[in-house]
Amino acid sequence: MYYFDHAATTPPYEEVVQTVAEVMGSHFGNPSSIHGLGLQAERLVGKAREAVARLLHVLPEEIVFTSGGTESNNMAIVGAALHYAGRGKHLVTSELEHPSVYECFRYLERIGYEVTYVKPNGSGQLSAREVLAAVRQDTILVSVMHVNNEIGAIQPVAEIGEGLREFPRTLFHVDAVQSVGKLPVKPGEWGVDLLSVSGHKFRGPRGSGLLYKRKGIALQPLLIGGGQEAGARSGTENVPAMVGMAKALRLTMERRESDAQRMAGLRERLLTHIKAIPGLVYNGSDREADMAPHIIGFSAPGIKPEVVVHALEEHHIYISTKSACSSGIDRPSRILLALGADGERAASGLRISLSPEHDTSSVDVVGRTLGQIMEKLGRFR
Repeated sequence: MYYFDHAATTPPYEEVVQTVAEVMGSHFGNPSSIHGLGLQAERLVGKAREAVARLLHVLPEEIVFTSGGTESNNMAIVGAALHYAGRGKHLVTSELEHPSVYECFRYLERIGYEVTYVKPNGSGQLSAREVLAAVRQDTILVSVMHVNNEIGAIQPVAEIGEGLREFPRTLFHVDAVQSVGKLPVKPGEWGVDLLSVSGHKFRGPRGSGLLYKRKGIALQPLLIGGGQEAGARSGTENVPAMVGMAKALRLTMERRESDAQRMAGLRERLLTHIKAIPGLVYNGSDREADMAPHIIGFSAPGIKPEVVVHALEEHHIYISTKSACSSGIDRPSRILLALGADGERAASGLRISLSPEHDTSSVDVVGRTLGQIMEKLGRFR
């Protein structure tokens, strides 16, 4: 099997599977309970919080555990907009954002907020200058993703964060779901107020995630109840997922630099295959520094992308169309349209995403097989 859909989800580390099973079996107490089993569970949550905070170079009290990237993004954007509405009702984001960000802003528009959507260039990069130019005195939040989930374009979040220091009443949110474990992520240095992370993107459990919430930032809670997570997120804590995510993050960070270098080399090799195949169009920048090491986005204009996906699946090769969260929706990619792609190219987007466990042999198999499939499909155009 050749699994090349790691931007959608990753297989958990075996050590993480074992840890989750152990916690579920032996430490099943409710962390809110005052008896011994509850206190054991509470201590595990505390250790997990300290571990991820240390790895992200932030304070433990700045970590809010969530169910994943979607919840973290909703909590950050909607929670900030509702809490700080007294400062203004203007928001800034980009046309590149993941649906769990983009649809939050569409919702906020429907309830009376004004949103400015900044357009990327043809390679998928935003201009920090254009983002900052959109900020006004009544802007309460800027939200920009670090790595685009469809094409892998890296955004200038550090530069945006630096510029936003001139707007102390404007919060800065970064969706780092596709970058944690692949690129350096430095919320403190970047001047970020809110940062979203998803555990299953770096071989942690599904249903695990976190929101970095800078000390002093308040959010309107989206879940009301027992006041867990210091009041930010009510609901009984998913202790196994929290502990498993902390372990996965530690294992990933220990090898991040070498893994990223390896994936970058594999990406360049596979991209060479793709660019040589007639009928395929690469979506992204030719500058390696502009692109994340694990994602390649491309299109097959004139061919339905699911046809390519299923043809590859017959060879036990697994890739995806667009992002996993919107691949079942039969309409052109909003991201590719924002890049200026025509309708055929935007409707035929495909994504290959890599893992450090891949090697040159598997990359070459994917490249050759894709070429053979495109040659066959080309005869029916």
